[in-house]
Formats: sequence, structure tokens, C-alpha cells
Amino acid sequence: MINHDVRVYRSEENLPRQDQLAWKMAEVAADPVAIEPAVEEMVINRIIDNASVAIASLNRGPIVSARAQALTHGPTPGGRGAGVFGVSERVSPEWAAWANGVAVRELDYHDTFLAAEYSHPGDNIPPILAVAQHSGSTGADLIRGIATGYELQVDLVKAISLHAHKIDHVAHLGPAAAAGIGTLLGLDTETIFQAVGQGLHTTTATRQSRKGEISTWKAHAPAFAGKMAVEAADRSMRGQTSPVPIYEGEDGVIAWLLDGPDARYSVPLPEAGEAKRAILDTYTKEHSAEYQAQAWIDLARKLHREHPELRDVDSIESIVIHTSHHTHYVIGSGANDPQKYDPTASRETLDHSIPYIFTVALQDGAWHHVDSYAPERAGRPDTVKLWQKVTTQEDPEWTRRYHSLDIAEKAFGGRVLINTRNGGQIVDEIAVADAHPLGARPFGREQYIHKFCTLAEGLVSGEEMERFLDAARRTASLGAGELDQLNILAKPGVINPADAPKGLF
Repeated sequence: MINHDVRVYRSEENLPRQDQLAWKMAEVAADPVAIEPAVEEMVINRIIDNASVAIASLNRGPIVSARAQALTHGPTPGGRGAGVFGVSERVSPEWAAWANGVAVRELDYHDTFLAAEYSHPGDNIPPILAVAQHSGSTGADLIRGIATGYELQVDLVKAISLHAHKIDHVAHLGPAAAAGIGTLLGLDTETIFQAVGQGLHTTTATRQSRKGEISTWKAHAPAFAGKMAVEAADRSMRGQTSPVPIYEGEDGVIAWLLDGPDARYSVPLPEAGEAKRAILDTYTKEHSAEYQAQAWIDLARKLHREHPELRDVDSIESIVIHTSHHTHYVIGSGANDPQKYDPTASRETLDHSIPYIFTVALQDGAWHHVDSYAPERAGRPDTVKLWQKVTTQEDPEWTRRYHSLDIAEKAFGGRVLINTRNGGQIVDEIAVADAHPLGARPFGREQYIHKFCTLAEGLVSGEEMERFLDAARRTASLGAGELDQLNILAKPGVINPADAPKGLF
């Protein structure tokens, strides 16, 4: 890897194109390096993972709405169109990216990478797959495109914090997905450069979608970024240009949206001929919740088993979770969001409340992507009573480990202190989730398939599940025009077109 120094330049300095971050990203995307076997294996795992969570979301409101929008935009004469999860109809690729992106993101249940910024790099897959289906690409092309999307998003996440300036994390997704599409299609560096710039310029937005009363836009935001990436690639292929330099310009993203005119970043990117391996640094979720909650769910399940006395809410005086800055201030009591303690809050809000999540996992000894968020579950009197006793505190050591770039040291958990009514204390800690590569039960192909079968049960026929899994396993050998096999159909009656809300289209 090469670390590239990135700073703001005045217009009169006329930063050469080849020295701009967007150009260097485009060079990585245009580099036809071979895909390592471990990367291919993980790309296929994440294709399965995305299908799992998308199928589980088919009848949730944001997906019903996004699918209805997409189905009004059929394939254009310039291509084959792309599939939409659950149905057989084909649509224009940017609308397939939109509908499938919402489906993948809705349950907050797919992969993650956390460093200077947060990310769900699996959000790259819907737009890249949609373009691959539309253009008749091969499975090998698809894998190369996805590897690029993951590589560039992870590299940006390692170097540039967006949330520190209240910019949503999808600002790293837009340019990464645009570059991944460039790799998929074999575009030249200049064209990818313009797509990267447009992909960034059109996807910068505030983090209010993840603050306070969290709305359905939380699921739509990455899908919108993917849709913009498809459109950016299309415009760039037609010769349309982007703001230059998009990152380093004196009125650009860094100067006005991030660290300001005096900012400096060191962005790691693969050197020429170096394999794109960043997907191997990412990790998926066993539980449908914010990633910082994954380890806490596992610890709560462990405490449920080992300390049955904690099931009596009146035996507990208080629960204090000592954790990282992010967990405390974003999904903990440090956020000062009263909604995080509101039993009538939306699922999206409860998903971002570690006091709620820890309470339910401790009481139930389990976590379910639907049942654990049900209004009747959130409103249960004993749950509300215990929930109010749970607070978080930042611990500098856990913050340091959270931000560590050493994968072996990086941690997303912390230490919990439970004070009991009889004056006793129970103390335990966890560094990473059980499913993390360094966790107690790391996810492999078997676990990805189990997650898929569990979430697809009752929504997809057994025959269709086997067909999809067989195709996914063979992704690398799928020929031109065969990527439709990576779509998946719901059982008859699961999706009712009459349920689609009416809109403009």
C-alpha cells in the first residue's frame, strides 16, 4: 500500500490531475490485477449475505416503496435491465440499485468496516451488480468490480472521518461504487476519474438521518448513493465531467465539509499491480443491529446464561457500559437523545440505542431481527424498567482500541458493570463480536448460508434457495448475461403489488 498525502490547494496552484486523490482512486480501479482466491471467496460470501438481508426485508415499508418506484422504470433500449430482489420484472439499472440498495440496508444486518469513519461496504454490491446484469457482464467482471468498491471505500474509511463533521458515511460509498462500476466495465482512468468526482459530489449529506428520531431515510441513504454512482458512470461514459479537484479544491469537500483549508490526510491505496484485498478487513453481522451493538448482544446473551438471577429486574440497581467514544455518543446515553429510552420509538431509533439492545438481549438471551424490535417487546413493563437503569460511559482505552489500525487490537466492545440490589457487582467484558474474524465463532461460508436460509425461510421456496446458492457459489464462472441468476424470487403471495403505495411515477 502507498500512503498518499492529501491537502487543500488554492486554485492558482493548479494541482495536476495525476496528483489528485480522485485520479489515484481511478488508477486503482483501472488496474487489471488478478483477484486472490480469498477475496473471491469473501465476495461470494457477501453476495449471499446481501441476498439474505434483502429477502428478509421484502415487505417492510421502505422496500415496498422503493420497489414500487423501481418497477415504474423499465429497461432502456441500451441494455438488458437489471433484476429486483423478490420479483421477476427487470428495471433500469439505477432503479435496481435503488430498490435493492434499500432492501439490503433496511435491517442494518449486513457487513461493516469501522476506522476513522463508519461504513457498510456491502452497499457497493447492489449498484455494481445492477450494472453488471444490465451490461451482460461476466461473474469474473462482477467480482473484480466489487473488489474495487470494497477496496476504495475501506481505504477512504481508514483515512478520512466524515462523522466528525456530521457528514453521512455514504459520502465514501458514492465514489467507491462509481469506481467499482468502472472496474466492472473496464473503463479507462479518465472516465473513472470523472465518475468518482461526480459520485462524491452528489452524495455528501448531513448525518441527521442517524440522529434523534431516525427516519426511513437511514435505509434510503446508501441506496441513493448507489443510484448516483450508476448515473455518474453513465454521464462520465458520455463525456460529462465532474468538479475538479473534488477533494482538494479550495471550495471542495475537504475545505468546506471536512477538516478545512489546513487539513491533511494520508490515504492508503494499493500500488500498481497490488491485489485489492480490503474486503478481507471487513466483517458481517450475526445480529440485526448497529455494528457497535454486536459484541454487546453476545455479552448480554452470555450473562443471561451465566447469571439467571439477572432475569429479575428488581435485583438490578444499575448497569453501566464502559465503551468507546462512538458507542457512548452515537448509540449510547452520551447522545442525549431521549428517543433512545422511548418505548414508542421507531425500529430505526431502537436499532441505535445500546441501552435498549443490551436490555432485551440480557432478558431474552437472544436477538431476533423482527421480534426484538416489536412494539409490544419494546413496551413490556419490566423491559422499560430495566432499560432506564442502563447508561454508557466513554472509556479512553476502549476508544483507543476502537480507533486502532491494528486489526488484532481493534475492538468494538467494552466492559459492563452491573450493580445488584444486594450490594454485589457483576463485571464482564468483550472486545469483538462472536462472528468477527477474531471472535469466538467467526463467520465462514457455512454461517453465511445458515443466515441466508434462516432469513429466507417462509419467503422463498426451498428450490429457489438452492438454485440461488448454487449460482452464488459459481459466481466466478458465470458467463456473459448469466448474472440474472444472482437475483432471487419470493414465493407466490409473499409480495402483494396492491400493497405498493402510490406516488408520482
